[in-house]
Amino acid sequence: MQRIVILGNAGSGKSTLAREVGERLKLPVVHLDRLFWGPGWSKPQNEVFRARVSEAISGDGWVCEGNYYRQTFDLRLPRADLVVWLDTPRMTCLSRVILRSALNQPRPDLAAGCRERLDKEFLAFLRYIWNFDGDSRPLIEQERLARGHWCR
Repeated sequence: MQRIVILGNAGSGKSTLAREVGERLKLPVVHLDRLFWGPGWSKPQNEVFRARVSEAISGDGWVCEGNYYRQTFDLRLPRADLVVWLDTPRMTCLSRVILRSALNQPRPDLAAGCRERLDKEFLAFLRYIWNFDGDSRPLIEQERLARGHWCR
């Protein structure tokens, strides 16, 4: 396995697993959040984000973590050897996100100039995590099956 995509809810352990697999297999790790977010949580234009992802996965081997299915599955899945779905309980995901946000420590998967905030957007993010399995996961899985039919 030289090109691995890791999917899952926020706080599911995607970044940690990607770093560990990358170390063991001696592959570069691509954190999609680092490619997407700009300073102060600014969003790039879609073309800019897609160009960053294309560049990051242009090599022969990588571990890429993050969902961004609408924007990047057509780029990543055709090249992937393996797709890993992390099925972490939502209470675990919530507790991890709350803890890391409260600690507000720099993380290798967090874009430069982005600091965790406990604000209105954070509460919406917690709702997203809580509802992930019912709302987002089916859409991601549908797109995975459409784009990555080889890994059904």
